[in-house]
Amino acid sequence: MSTLENLVNIPNTPQFQELLSKDLKRISLIYFWTSWAEPCVQMNQVVEGLAKKYPKLLALRVEAEEQADISDSFDINSVPTCLVIQGHALLARIEGGDATQLTETITKYLGNNSSVAPKATTSQLPASPLSSETEEQLEARMRDIMNQSAVVLFMKGEPDAPRCGFSRSAVALLREKSVTFTHFDILSDENVRQGLKKLNDWPTFPQFIVKGEFVGGLDVVKEMKESGEFEEVFST
Repeated sequence: MSTLENLVNIPNTPQFQELLSKDLKRISLIYFWTSWAEPCVQMNQVVEGLAKKYPKLLALRVEAEEQADISDSFDINSVPTCLVIQGHALLARIEGGDATQLTETITKYLGNNSSVAPKATTSQLPASPLSSETEEQLEARMRDIMNQSAVVLFMKGEPDAPRCGFSRSAVALLREKSVTFTHFDILSDENVRQGLKKLNDWPTFPQFIVKGEFVGGLDVVKEMKESGEFEEVFST
């Protein structure tokens, strides 16, 4: 474990929020990682090196699956993902193990120790909708997808190549229970991705659909498995 005071492993959401709110002018690096993602091995070293080189940098390591609330709040789709922020402003979002881009970004804002005027106050995600599809057309299309089979999993990536640990766990759970299901990769369609959050009143993915009806997210379905309710709900 690192002994650097400005490199912190986040154990819970309250500490995460407390550290970020202490100094809204400070440049912070939020590093989302998991133990199973190979690119995180190198990025662990890169993040630690940057924290050592720039004492004014606050580097927060967030285990993406253990701290699901934090990951969901920043819409983390894959690991490693690094966010560079100042206060409530997102300065950069770097997905994948791009050590060069991360280093250049941190150097840009801290290399001369100058103050930074944030250029954005919201996440740099693509705007939606991405087409001229009306709300009525989108809802009809989403309901068609939800009814394409008895069990539908809206996930990030494909069942054999999930793009996040939560989707990986969802697929494993369904396969463990020998549930036949179809899937939809929400990363392939921004309209569906944003529309489902509103339609099902559920802000995160994966989402489980049974017989055309929204059942819940991963935590809800895990609870169903533990309580014995899973077989009743998912019996088709």
